[in-house]
Amino acid sequence: MEGDSFIAWATSSSTPAVSIIRPYDGKSATVGNGVMVAIAMDSSEKVDAFHAKALQLGGADEGAPGSRGNNFYAGYFRDLDGNKLNAFCMTAE
Repeated sequence: MEGDSFIAWATSSSTPAVSIIRPYDGKSATVGNGVMVAIAMDSSEKVDAFHAKALQLGGADEGAPGSRGNNFYAGYFRDLDGNKLNAFCMTAE
């Protein structure tokens, strides 16, 4: 999907999508709080490994992997450009 101020990609209408959008206020896009990419994993071990690899490659820790309540397990980090990301999974606990 594409418009004057955005472009979006997905494999189908029922799967997650990625989109790039020009800021609504017309100001320059910046790395900011409130903007985050979340990457779904199928186990806490994969979340741990993903987070560790991000730090090994120079990312900054924003929250060690662990339970965040309601069966949500996540680890947070920033990439080399300062973008905030997390790896997460839903646990059976």
